[in-house]
Amino acid sequence: MNEKLALVFVIVVLVGGGIAIGFGWWQGQSNIVTLHARMPETGGWIPDNLTVAANQPLDLRLTSDDVQHGFAIGQSDQPAVDINPGVVTELTLKFDQPGTYTYYCTRWCGVNHWRMRGTITVTGESVEQVVTPPLFVQIGLDIDAPHEAEFIPSSKPSAQNGENLRFELSAYQTSEYYRSHSPEQAWVDLRKDLTLAAYSDLQLWDAVAFIWQTNTSEDALSEAEELYAQNCAACHGVSGAGDGVFSDQQVPVMGEADEAFSGHEIVLPTDFTDPHHILSASPAALQGKLIRGGMGTGMPMWGVIFTEEQTWSLVSYLYSFQFKEVH
Repeated sequence: MNEKLALVFVIVVLVGGGIAIGFGWWQGQSNIVTLHARMPETGGWIPDNLTVAANQPLDLRLTSDDVQHGFAIGQSDQPAVDINPGVVTELTLKFDQPGTYTYYCTRWCGVNHWRMRGTITVTGESVEQVVTPPLFVQIGLDIDAPHEAEFIPSSKPSAQNGENLRFELSAYQTSEYYRSHSPEQAWVDLRKDLTLAAYSDLQLWDAVAFIWQTNTSEDALSEAEELYAQNCAACHGVSGAGDGVFSDQQVPVMGEADEAFSGHEIVLPTDFTDPHHILSASPAALQGKLIRGGMGTGMPMWGVIFTEEQTWSLVSYLYSFQFKEVH
């Protein structure tokens, strides 16, 4: 009898142990998180920091506690997912590279929509990568320095007219020159060229518009127009005039006191239709502001959201508010 009891005991231990091991393995392989979306003023993403191992699934149960939101991973081809109030949307993510990934809201849910960001820390053995600093850092450009153009065109320059001038522009059309010079600097360089003395000031501005057009493409501008509409127009306005629906409504978040912003007040969005401001800014300067954000302003940091290629496309799109026939 004792031997039978001992045998039963051993079987129970082995079976129970197997179940426990299997359950433990399943728990280790599964990472299920319920992610609540709320307007930034009432909490934003909850939780806003997630952790998962590389090559392990992260199962998300997305739901909104107030209005419609959207969920997307920055610098990723993962399609955005709409999150509706009171509805659970399931999504599984898997990251093959360790690092920190940013998730953000894709629906304009309120004044501080852009503050809806969270991070996913992906753990694992990482491969050392060489990080190239942005161009404005490489060339030592102070993107916070005030700048106003001394020279502006008498009317909106035309890239088509610039192309029809048919004089040699190859030295000005390189990516290196374009990205590191403002349109005004390019115009001054052309105006100093004695071989171009017979051309009017506006004709040389047309040439500048053509130079700027040759450094982008229709596909890039089309993608940038969509990105601008989704992420920028609510503040900067559809026409780029800084008159978006939320341009003058940004407020402190989570009950922050007004005095906390003393000396760092949120300023009105940049007016991209103002030639004095935009024509004095190089693509490197605009890209720097785009990826880093505006210090002491309401301009968020987009470097963790957009790819480098997308930032350059967006920059080229911003100049379309100054030049005709950029598309």
